[in-house]
Amino acid sequence: MAVTKTHPIKSTLKSAIDYICNPDKTDGKLLVSSFGCAAETADIEFEWTRRHSIDKGTHLGRHLIQAFEPGEVSAEEAHEIGMPLAKEILGGKYEFVLTTHVDKEHIHNHLIFNAVSFTDHKHYHSNKRSYHEIRLTSDRLCREHGLSVIVPGRDKGKSYIEHQAAQNGTSYKAKLKAAIDRLIPVSSSLEDLLARLQREGYEIKRGKYISARAPNQERFTRLKTLGADYTEEAVASRIAGGPRPSRQPQQRSGKVSLLIDIQNNIKAQQSAGYQRWATIENLKRAAATMNFLTEHGIGSYEELVAQCDAIAAASIRTRENLRDTEQRITDLALLGKQIDTYRKLKPVYDRYKASKDKEKFLRGFESEIILFEAAAREIRKAGLTKLPSAEKLKVELDRLTTRKTALQAELRKIQREEKEYDTLRQNVDSLLERPDEQDQEHRREHITALE
Repeated sequence: MAVTKTHPIKSTLKSAIDYICNPDKTDGKLLVSSFGCAAETADIEFEWTRRHSIDKGTHLGRHLIQAFEPGEVSAEEAHEIGMPLAKEILGGKYEFVLTTHVDKEHIHNHLIFNAVSFTDHKHYHSNKRSYHEIRLTSDRLCREHGLSVIVPGRDKGKSYIEHQAAQNGTSYKAKLKAAIDRLIPVSSSLEDLLARLQREGYEIKRGKYISARAPNQERFTRLKTLGADYTEEAVASRIAGGPRPSRQPQQRSGKVSLLIDIQNNIKAQQSAGYQRWATIENLKRAAATMNFLTEHGIGSYEELVAQCDAIAAASIRTRENLRDTEQRITDLALLGKQIDTYRKLKPVYDRYKASKDKEKFLRGFESEIILFEAAAREIRKAGLTKLPSAEKLKVELDRLTTRKTALQAELRKIQREEKEYDTLRQNVDSLLERPDEQDQEHRREHITALE
């Protein structure tokens, strides 16, 4: 499980970058990476990008921390997770430095990125939406690496800090939920439950929504923020004998749904009512599966497998094309940045080369000389003998961006098909297995009777 938090850097950018690159914390700087800049000159390159931006914003950069559970991940794997996280959430538009610290019990990544993009020179907007994207991306990458994640659902609205507090038994929300769950079976109404909460020391506040506050708690907690099972309507319904809203079977969406494994379903074993519902629901899902296959002209299991394989192959091809296109966009954007820097600083560098007192000149234009030499080095690595015009680069970037958008739409469509056909195949596999299981059961009964 990885916990993330972010904050702005309003000053002392160099100090912040020096701190996260500390050799004692990064295994001798082996766990230091960068994008669009060199870690050693990142503060200079950040400033150069900001200098040519109209939309600068008020911050020099942003600092993101991604912390992992102690003992759950190695330093190298944490760094491997941090790089795609940085590239995905920043879209290849912002210079950044990524480091992994190993000096504490929990391994954690530090990501410092420019507050201004080097591609369009717009500043980064940090808000709830951008942070939500960071969390979702971090969780997905953790799952891909086999790490635990904070599971969304009944605890909707819970922050990472609250989750950690709940794990440690110190969350006010967790304690309030536990109190409500404990009092519902012995309460006759919502009013009775609130009275019981008051007797346990909770302060109740009424308004548009009912709120509760535990002793020593600074702020009131609205019941509705505890999750779907704790809204006023849900609590009243639960007191009256109704089920938890979060445990209600999902409504039918018109799509083919996966058959319920009744034999291995805990709910089905514990509740005869749920077992009856699941049996009827499986008949509906089986019928929907057969209807889909008929409508799409799939008349045999071999044809279904072939279709699944074809969609999987199309998914792989599209992913590879999208990855290649995104890499080309990144490479071209970085090259465009270096070419722009080269052109703007070439006159300064020419003056430096022609100066009689180079040390004196360097003292006044050290940052510019460093940036020019870095840009020239990258251009040589790209093998360019003639610099392309800015207009030509822009046309190529626009073409690649259009292709990227089309590939993303195509991939989303293929992924929906892939998921649908995977469900169909699992359903057909289950339906084909059941007669065999029934035959085996009949054979066992027959053998028992003979004995």
